[in-house]
Amino acid sequence: MQICIIGAGYVGLVTGTCFAQIGHHVICVDKDQGKIDLLKSGGIPFFEPDLSDLIKANVESGRLTFEHDLAKAILPETDFIFIAVGTPSLPETGQADLQYVFAAATEAAKIFADMNGDMINQPDRLKVFVTKSTVPVGTSREIQSILGEYLSDGVYAVASNPEFLREGNAIGDFMKPDRIVVGSPSETARTMMEELYRPLTRQGFPLVMTSTVETAELTKYAANAFLATKITFINEIARLCEKVDARIDEIALAVGLDSRIGKDFLRTGPGYGGSCFPKDTVALISTANDYGSPIEIIETVVRANDRHKHMMVNKIRQAVGGRASDKNIGVLGLAFKANTDDMRDSPALTILPALIHEGAHLTAFDPEASKNAEALMPKLRSVSEPAQVFENADAVVIMTEWPEFAYLNWAEIKNTMRNPVIVDLRNILDPQEMIESGYDYISLGR
Repeated sequence: MQICIIGAGYVGLVTGTCFAQIGHHVICVDKDQGKIDLLKSGGIPFFEPDLSDLIKANVESGRLTFEHDLAKAILPETDFIFIAVGTPSLPETGQADLQYVFAAATEAAKIFADMNGDMINQPDRLKVFVTKSTVPVGTSREIQSILGEYLSDGVYAVASNPEFLREGNAIGDFMKPDRIVVGSPSETARTMMEELYRPLTRQGFPLVMTSTVETAELTKYAANAFLATKITFINEIARLCEKVDARIDEIALAVGLDSRIGKDFLRTGPGYGGSCFPKDTVALISTANDYGSPIEIIETVVRANDRHKHMMVNKIRQAVGGRASDKNIGVLGLAFKANTDDMRDSPALTILPALIHEGAHLTAFDPEASKNAEALMPKLRSVSEPAQVFENADAVVIMTEWPEFAYLNWAEIKNTMRNPVIVDLRNILDPQEMIESGYDYISLGR
């Protein structure tokens, strides 16, 4: 099938590449000429494991191409137009900013309208406009109204197909999904979407066809809000553990073995971040309030997560004697999670500026995110090797759970520190081993 992906950002590029990998023909289009030039030259604009090799293979096969001009990306034989543009939060309200979604739908509709009618008027083969971006309830209906201004009935249909891609594991999430969710008011569009995903569903991966397009739209927000709640819950319990001499890792194991709860997202840390959870929880709250049905649980989650990040500042402050001023603090990890260079709403962006403001001198290392972090925190000193953050440090903070941090030569590195203090905000190290190695070791909930 022929697919046009509007937006070559994280979701659009991963989605387009994976569709090509399962046998479809895909053109990814983006208005950022620099991004398209980079992709055509063999580069990618962000880090995601295995994505670069997959792009290269599908470009060489001819199934994946890149364009700057949408008119060149939409062909008479195009079956699907996936809208995968950004939907950032509006600062005033927290609502999703849909201007790019609607602009993409409008431009694509105009291009189809300018084509010869015989080429696009195929009653058994609609042009299906699919929202892949995370959008609030009612967006697909609005897109349908926009399309109706330019295209005749029977030519087009809309569908919602939310993404469930975890950064750092996006390829696996697409190729081996827990579920594929699709909603559309058009029976023909639903049939076409089933055909589109058949290379995956015939392997046994479930396709959930929702009864309304609104259901599909809300499913994405509900899923992310629930996961954010699990993270926030375990962080709250971790703080209680420190007061009552309990261990959060053992509690998380025991609770997670309950099949009704599950073990995923029950790992304590400095707070959730990234491109989805912060934005989607706030957008869900805004949507719920707009419809007069507030979701107080998620409102509390957002407040608790913010409070937790600020409490991590105090934990670090206490680790260096109660004041961060003039202290040398090393930082291992900057991205909001491992296996990505994404700094969007990373806990580091709350915690580290607060320490810098107090007069701390920070030296940080991240395998992928250092460049992005430097642009956001100019006073942060980035280094090229993890051992450098320990030099003359009063404490070293583990901010991101990169696996390689667990395998540093901790016994040797300790000798380069001014004070052997480790604040492990990801609980990736063994407390007993660190204490026996001579460290003052501080973690969460144990």
